[in-house]
Amino acid sequence: MKALLLSWGAGALPGFLDRHTGKAPADIRLGYLNDAMLPFAGEDFAGTEHGRLEELGYRPRTITAGDIDSAGEFAAILDELDALYVCGGETFVLLANLRRHGLDDVLVDKVLAGEGNSTSLPYIGLSAGAVIAGSSIEPVSLMDDPASAPDLTDYRGLGFIDTAIVRHADSKVDLFPPELFVKINQTYSPRHQLTFLNDDQAILVEGTQTTVVESV
Repeated sequence: MKALLLSWGAGALPGFLDRHTGKAPADIRLGYLNDAMLPFAGEDFAGTEHGRLEELGYRPRTITAGDIDSAGEFAAILDELDALYVCGGETFVLLANLRRHGLDDVLVDKVLAGEGNSTSLPYIGLSAGAVIAGSSIEPVSLMDDPASAPDLTDYRGLGFIDTAIVRHADSKVDLFPPELFVKINQTYSPRHQLTFLNDDQAILVEGTQTTVVESV
């Protein structure tokens, strides 16, 4: 498995993609899954991540899971990529859209293919994209809005790592003050193992090794 889970800073991203694709940025077939940002369409910040990838020299191809009607269609799309980037936004909408037609199972199969074999799809998730990669999205119920995806009742994540990720944990985002993370810990730590991820950190998963690295 090859995964990079970001809170906000993308400093670790170029090295990760270079290592696992061996291609120049402009030549990498990079999918950009945008479902988490759909509730914020029209907001000034909605294109920030896509624009940042372009500034780094990538040519991201936008993919919307909510517009895909079958697991087979999604599998065919992923097979055309060198890597998949899953953007931030509303975690519950993102997971709900992946679950609707079993796209989450397809994604897990592609990322875990061969247990780190060269055929496995490198996964990059930022904020919500990182949260769904963990064991559960339930702990971010105090940050995001479960009511945005009322049909989603199973909060299990994709399971790329065995802890629940809580992003923006250093409170650099005004919406998420320090006391919020204290409350998340008090509410959910009895039932979930939590990993609090600061905005200048990333979780790097390569094969069986999982480490927290700098990502400014």
